[in-house]
Amino acid sequence: MSALLPLRIEGRIQTIRGLRLMIDSDLAELYGVPTKRLNEQVKLNRARFPADFMFQLTTDEKAEVVANCDHLSKLKFSKSLPYAFTEHGAFQAANVLASTQAIEIENDAFAHNTRNQLRQIFDALRELNQPPDPPKRPIGFVPPQDRP
Repeated sequence: MSALLPLRIEGRIQTIRGLRLMIDSDLAELYGVPTKRLNEQVKLNRARFPADFMFQLTTDEKAEVVANCDHLSKLKFSKSLPYAFTEHGAFQAANVLASTQAIEIENDAFAHNTRNQLRQIFDALRELNQPPDPPKRPIGFVPPQDRP
């Protein structure tokens, strides 16, 4: 994954309804396709995008996004409401788009996630292999029958 990619993604993540999301136009740009194509593919594959993967913004949410993000000012004049994608929705969009950029990003993200998951598994296994801490001697008087 290029060094610029995380910066490009990080600057495009919005927090809406308490969720970290990407707006359809930003996701389409990242995947190297027009927003119209992204939304067409989502509509054609609607069953693959449950409510926790994506949703359409309300008029107020759209206005807030436009006010807070200079790069999304062109949405102000759009008659349609944009879609917002969660992380899972963004990966699913990469699956249905299958553009060269989408596939590269998906593969890089999968490899990165897989490395992180393997690291967590190895760390847990290392922890299991460590001898347990010796039992601590209790503080205070211990009756003879309770002594080891």
